[in-house]
Amino acid sequence: MITIDILSGKVFAQMIISGANNLYNNKNTVDELNVFPVPDGDTGTNMSLTAGSITAELAKKTSFTVTGAADAMSFATLRGARGNSGVILSQLFRGISRSLKGKNECTAAEFAEALKDGSDAAYKAVMKPTEGTILTVAREAAAGARSAVNSENDIIAVMEETVKRGNDALARTTQTLPVLKQAGVVDAGGQGWMFVLEGALEYLKTGVVTGKQGAEAENMPESLVNKSQNVINSEDIKFRYCTEFIVEKKEKGLDVNNFRSAIESKGDCMLVIDDEEIVKVHIHTNHPGFVLEEAVKLGEMINLKIDNMRHQHKSIIEGSKNLGNKAPVKVTSRDKDVKRKNKKSDKPKKAPKTLQEDKEYGFVAVCMGRGMTGILNDLGVDRVIEGGQTMNPSTEDILKAIKRVRAKNVYVFPNNKNIIMAAQQAARLTDEKKVTVIATTSVPQCVSAMMAFSDKKAPDINEKNMIKASGKVETGQLTYAVRDTEIDGMRIKKNDVLGMVEGRIRSVGNDTDDVLNSVVSELVDEDTEFLTVYYGKDIKKAQADRMMKALEAKYEKDEIEVTFRNGGQPLYYYIVSAE
Repeated sequence: MITIDILSGKVFAQMIISGANNLYNNKNTVDELNVFPVPDGDTGTNMSLTAGSITAELAKKTSFTVTGAADAMSFATLRGARGNSGVILSQLFRGISRSLKGKNECTAAEFAEALKDGSDAAYKAVMKPTEGTILTVAREAAAGARSAVNSENDIIAVMEETVKRGNDALARTTQTLPVLKQAGVVDAGGQGWMFVLEGALEYLKTGVVTGKQGAEAENMPESLVNKSQNVINSEDIKFRYCTEFIVEKKEKGLDVNNFRSAIESKGDCMLVIDDEEIVKVHIHTNHPGFVLEEAVKLGEMINLKIDNMRHQHKSIIEGSKNLGNKAPVKVTSRDKDVKRKNKKSDKPKKAPKTLQEDKEYGFVAVCMGRGMTGILNDLGVDRVIEGGQTMNPSTEDILKAIKRVRAKNVYVFPNNKNIIMAAQQAARLTDEKKVTVIATTSVPQCVSAMMAFSDKKAPDINEKNMIKASGKVETGQLTYAVRDTEIDGMRIKKNDVLGMVEGRIRSVGNDTDDVLNSVVSELVDEDTEFLTVYYGKDIKKAQADRMMKALEAKYEKDEIEVTFRNGGQPLYYYIVSAE
């Protein structure tokens, strides 16, 4: 029997890579289990991407000590963490790495203590820890490791007890959390952590690193075809937007307690991880703008991601309507391993393609800029056509986009007055689905319309609500003159900055800051509650941040919420909306 008394840096790195790869191979299974805290079906994907950042970082190293591997692991996971589950996973790894810091090698007892430190770090990272989740599984797995070292010095034996205790705790999660019991599944994050530990143990026992499988979907258990998320109502998701990003602090060691206190009442599943030079932030909220506004006070934001979790959940349900009605049963990773071993000599059979039923509603919008496209996608727009003032899409372009949306009712947002007629013509050429053009003339109007949409309401009611919502938005734009001219008594020279309100030029100048102030003053009145500014690709973030602070100060007494977002749009320095 193989025994390992001392864990070298190379063995430690290889077992972590093996565990990360095992999670990758089973990420779809974990996604299918995802019903808590939000049934958005991405726990496995987020955990896998987080763990995958470790393998990428470790692959850069040619020699290892335990502390060297641990440091690389810690660095990669915080910056590569995705989603709530990914951030918690990163804290497990970071707690382990800190415990092993300064060690060239480690014993079974030291490794067991590192697992416990990892569990402690994960608990501390969560504002309101919930039992029956990955936290419980990690704690119990670590307790198994610590109990084993009382009689064992063999790291393999310690890991076997770790996996056993962890899987026992995982099985109990179904009874601990009512939502898991209702869905008939174990906790997704806990299952993900067990896949990591099982992959690590497999390497210790065999000396072979688990490799990534290119077609991990072929291992999907039939018992999970009827997705567990079907038992959850999308409307039960209280906080809609999963918001996460990293802040690079403007000052090393800057205290983040004020930031943490400011945002904690704005949502749940909050994680604010302070690491001297950077802060990793994750929160589920209905006010992502407020969170970002507070974050920029700490420094510059990078790796910003905002997902509409209700939309994610609806997409999962709509994609599974025709997949059958078999009752879900628990399939353990051990069952999956047996299936995989039995199929080694057989060529895997691909599952037959299943026609996806059209969903009830779909959306097509026109805009320019990567940031703008991301914003609309997060709000639920299925197809974004690149276009705008100088690049109007054709009727055919819009028609193709409409046809690619698998929905019975499709709403089209032209987002420019010059595109409305082409959109209306495309709608008339469509016979197989009902197409409604909401005659928006700007992206902010589209954003407001999408926020007013409800999949619980009839198509005609939604149309009225979206038209009403978009009509409440006053829009301003800053662009530049392409030639000398005179309009409405204003002399304009080539390259002058033009400030427009509702499509009409209202101010001309040489400085974008001055013209922006002029446009905002035109838009804001006593009824304005929200001011949103989308800055384009020609505006530097520092300049946008400076203007945001200036406008915040200017309208603080009027209690107007000011938000700046990176739209990345060409041609327009700023697009402004007032509601």
